[in-house]
Amino acid sequence: MGDAKAEVVQVFGRKKKATAVAICRTGQGVLRVNGHHIDTVQPELLRAKVFEPVLLLGADRYSKVDIRIRVRGGGFTSQIYAIRQAIAKSLIAYYQKYIDEASKKEIRDILVAYDKSIVISDPRRCEAKKFGGRSARARFQKSYR
Repeated sequence: MGDAKAEVVQVFGRKKKATAVAICRTGQGVLRVNGHHIDTVQPELLRAKVFEPVLLLGADRYSKVDIRIRVRGGGFTSQIYAIRQAIAKSLIAYYQKYIDEASKKEIRDILVAYDKSIVISDPRRCEAKKFGGRSARARFQKSYR
């Protein structure tokens, strides 16, 4: 146990039913998703989406922190978007708590200018099915004979 107190923040990212919890702490710039390196995230086509916060802000901002992400629920795409949001929000929270407010605001402005959903979660959810039809909105066909 070191004598320096660990600098840790925990945040989450959400998309539909997928939830990604990110733990950001002082380290050497390691990014891990469910124990695996971030370069191995599947599907390959959406891997670029996970790297968006890193590419926008530059690797130098991530070189002093380790981010570990646990993701559960949802499908492939929602998990990717939840991971992406968790990475961005964890860095913002870390900079706000341990660095300074000005650099936190600068990071947030860069991310929001690119895509608002990186920082702010999407409130849309699946609508529940109702009676009288096969889905939430569709009704059974009406017949008079």
